[in-house]
Amino acid sequence: MVNTATTNKTQTALEICHLYYEDGLSQNEIAKKLKISRPTISRFLTYAKENGLVQIKIMDPKQDLSLLQMQLKKKYQLKDVLVAENFIDDTQIINEKIGKLTAEYLNHIVQDNDIIGISWGRTLNAVAANLIPNEHHNVKVVQLKGGMSESDLSDYANDINRKFAQAFHTNTINLPLPTFLDNAITKDIVIKDKFIHQIYETGMQSNIAIYTTGTVQDHEELFGLGYLNHPEIDSLHQRAVGDIVSRFIDEEGHIVNPELDDRTIGIDLENLRQKDYSILVAGAKKKLISIHGALTGRYANVLITDKQTAVDLLDKY
Repeated sequence: MVNTATTNKTQTALEICHLYYEDGLSQNEIAKKLKISRPTISRFLTYAKENGLVQIKIMDPKQDLSLLQMQLKKKYQLKDVLVAENFIDDTQIINEKIGKLTAEYLNHIVQDNDIIGISWGRTLNAVAANLIPNEHHNVKVVQLKGGMSESDLSDYANDINRKFAQAFHTNTINLPLPTFLDNAITKDIVIKDKFIHQIYETGMQSNIAIYTTGTVQDHEELFGLGYLNHPEIDSLHQRAVGDIVSRFIDEEGHIVNPELDDRTIGIDLENLRQKDYSILVAGAKKKLISIHGALTGRYANVLITDKQTAVDLLDKY
């Protein structure tokens, strides 16, 4: 048996929806036209939404991934932008998604005889875990910065090296030095060593570089290893928004401590600007300002990130 009251209520609700959503009448205008109170009109509109008679879809252009990519390319003058969908600010989940996206991108761009420069850390480990074995020939893989081999902390470098080597059928060229040396003189002497110099040169010649940004907070354990003195650490806390390949930058992408930079083991940031593909892989809210700093400094020409970070880069800077 048909419920007449429900049918009448539905018909009235539909009439009100047509007047409100299609004809553009206000609730007061509809109330006068139908000779019922404005609160009743409001209740009918609510009833219509709750019962599926009308559906409201917000068409926010920033939520469209392709449009986000186009806007970021224009804003930061990038060659390519890839954005992964995400619904929660969970660094591990985001790293997995952008790691997979990066691995797929590498499979698309790597050619025979390419030299791929890599850094280390959790984000790069997620990239390495998703690499797809390929059939390219004579591809070289080289580390772009020193590591933490004397520490109990994990920089994931060994796993990353092994997985890149397997995917590209090569041996990753390891840079067997710590992240920082005691002074610039020591660094200059060390990198003139024939073996180390050759590794450095290979990194400089790499046409593809893959790296992430880190926040100052990410390096608290590194700061405790004795590489840096207290004034240097205090300076980084006050001035740096994060680092790229262990070189600490401010919000505009400028090096914040030139003396520390002079004893940092790894590729110079200027060299990143010269790569065919300088790929910044980074996401999550905590990295937002360091990502912006890296992009503002024009060190990357490819960005791979998550959707919320992409939206925030467009909205907040």
